[in-house]
Amino acid sequence: MHYDERLDGPLPEVDKAALLARLQRALPDLRLLHRREDLTPYECDGLSAYRTVPMLVALPETLAQVQALMRIASEEGVPVVARGAGTGLSGGALPLEKGILLVMARFNRILEIDAEAGTARVQPGVRNLAISQAAAPYGLYYAPDPSSQIACSIGGNVAENAGGVHCLKYGLTVHNLLKLEIVTVDGECLTLGSDALDTPGFDLMALFTGSEGMLGIVTEITVKLLPAPPCAKVLLASFDSVENAGQAVADIIAAGVIPGGLEMMDNLALCAAEDFARAGYPRDAAAILLCELDGVESDVDEDCQRVRAVMENAGATDIRQARDDAERQRFWAGRKAAFPAVGRISPDYYCMDGTIPKRELPKVLAGIEALSREYHLRVANVFHAGDGNMHPLILFDANDEDQLHRAEALGGRILELCVAVGGSITGEHGVGREKINQMCSQFDADEITCFHAVKAAFDPQRLLNPGKNIPTLNRCAEFGAMHIHRGELPFPELERF
Repeated sequence: MHYDERLDGPLPEVDKAALLARLQRALPDLRLLHRREDLTPYECDGLSAYRTVPMLVALPETLAQVQALMRIASEEGVPVVARGAGTGLSGGALPLEKGILLVMARFNRILEIDAEAGTARVQPGVRNLAISQAAAPYGLYYAPDPSSQIACSIGGNVAENAGGVHCLKYGLTVHNLLKLEIVTVDGECLTLGSDALDTPGFDLMALFTGSEGMLGIVTEITVKLLPAPPCAKVLLASFDSVENAGQAVADIIAAGVIPGGLEMMDNLALCAAEDFARAGYPRDAAAILLCELDGVESDVDEDCQRVRAVMENAGATDIRQARDDAERQRFWAGRKAAFPAVGRISPDYYCMDGTIPKRELPKVLAGIEALSREYHLRVANVFHAGDGNMHPLILFDANDEDQLHRAEALGGRILELCVAVGGSITGEHGVGREKINQMCSQFDADEITCFHAVKAAFDPQRLLNPGKNIPTLNRCAEFGAMHIHRGELPFPELERF
């Protein structure tokens, strides 16, 4: 699937040869890819259903190169899409066939670990897990831990406001940042946030986090580091229905316990993970919960007893506590391997990402099951259950065009179900290209107009990652989801944004 001009208006015509020549003259040391065989590996991100070969790929190594490239792109009116490790799951790093793909992978240095301040200063291409590995000798770690943390880059985490299995207690990326250094669309350097706890004025760092490369290019990040907890224990509970498991999640939070991690997997997902990772999961369970409790050992032991009682009352058929740290790691290895494990039982899968109020979990699980039957496609459910972040994996065969269309339609229905119960169409994967239509379901015309105004303040020419995240009002009217305005265009003059 290629760029759709209905998403953000037509792209400008670009003379590739002239642009390449100008970049090579101005930046002779910048690595530029322009041959088809060199460009093809960059045609998609982790959401591989959408593919577009970029016009040019730039791999800068210095701040000056990024600034100069952005100035030239701005002067020439050439769109730019920033890319990190390419592990995103919403098409956010999908390139443009008439644009430059700016790959920040070579900005991969950890610049400083300040153990006394509890911070790390890193470049955007640094892998998420590498930060914790570098901080470990100081007894510290970086809390947000997406399942792809072994490969995903911290710059991409900032772009999507990534979370992970421990975000329930320790927060998303935005809660673990202090400062961002960015380059604007016209090459200016800005600092958002500070080394202090807070800064005066608007919280532009929070605005920028999760903006999916639409407001600027991240070149340096200062993150918070936390002391490693002295004790961590995991309970694995089995349930004979996904509804009972979902109810247990709500009951644990209602009991006043905030686990370090609270994850749920249904039978299809847990069996795939067990075949792949040999984590020790019970294959006969309809669903399992993994609940990690961390802190001082006496508090952890008390919380384990409370959570065990809640799980039993919710209908748990078996509860096991990891006997040692090695078994605890195996339990988590199975959960973190769930996505690749599901890839072994289906030619393709479509990973959704929505959030719901925890009290609605049983209802939404039943709704997903009904939709799965309606579209004749299997769904493996994997959730950051504690904070209501759902990751239904829709299994299909992309070589069958009908299955592909049904998978996309089913994904959209699941996201609309999340919105209907008071949730959101994304929790940590972002909107990107994938969920552009569902933005029309969640937000009305005034809200989308406001989003466009924020975008225009940073990027008046709409050159940074166009066609992603924010639909035009025309697009929403065509999609037919502006229920408040019955598909009408209340402010057609704002279509110029």
